Amino acid sequence: MNRAKNNNQINSPGQRKLQNSMERLELQQSNINRRAAGSNWQSSITAATGTENQKQSAAAADGEVLVAGDAPLTKSARARLKRKAQRNRYLAMDCEMVGVSHNGCEDMLARVSIVNKRGEVLLDKYVKPRQPVVDYRTSVSGIRPHDIENGEDFKAVQAEVAKMLQGKILVGHALRKDLGVLSIKHPVAHIRDTSRYKPLCKLVSNGHTPSLKRLTLSVLGQEIQTGEHSSVEDARAAMGVYNRIAADWERHIQKQQKQQHHI
Repeated sequence: MNRAKNNNQINSPGQRKLQNSMERLELQQSNINRRAAGSNWQSSITAATGTENQKQSAAAADGEVLVAGDAPLTKSARARLKRKAQRNRYLAMDCEMVGVSHNGCEDMLARVSIVNKRGEVLLDKYVKPRQPVVDYRTSVSGIRPHDIENGEDFKAVQAEVAKMLQGKILVGHALRKDLGVLSIKHPVAHIRDTSRYKPLCKLVSNGHTPSLKRLTLSVLGQEIQTGEHSSVEDARAAMGVYNRIAADWERHIQKQQKQQHHI
């Protein structure tokens, strides 16, 4: 009897209307909870992503390279990066010049080349003349009028070279002239000039300043400059000479620094 009575009460129009209203209210509340949960989930994802980005930015600032999943590079990958950085820490530069002013006796930059420790070319550019060229010196420089007529602006090349050399060990032969035509200064402690390393000069030319051609033949057993010069070839030759005796050269520098420190 009671069950039947309850069913009659639920089935009455008023009770059904109230029951439907309660069900709609519960459904709306359920949807609100779902949306809130979705918003919170999205917020948590955004926060996590932001945290991950912050971590990667901080790691990048500290010089740590991260890959997907916040995993550091493998030991072999780090070694490869270190070797690459080492290759590009030592740069060799050589310039070709043409003659300007009276009788072409003054030097003006016509071409500049830079290679890394392995001899890979990082920069090789012809430079547009800023003054009338009196002597192209083609038999030595390898420069012809068409090479530099469409060359790049001196200021742009100068800025690019200066930026590339910043913080690097600069190798070359008679670098004072090359830096002079570029109007660039480089720290003396970061220069390795094969024409001024005294133990090498004593060994090859009895203390006199040896030519790069002679040095390359004596140290590397290679012939260069058999015709017109190439700044790329000369830069590679200077780097090759340095690489062959680098350990002794660096020890010599360290010894000199210690002697100066004790003075």
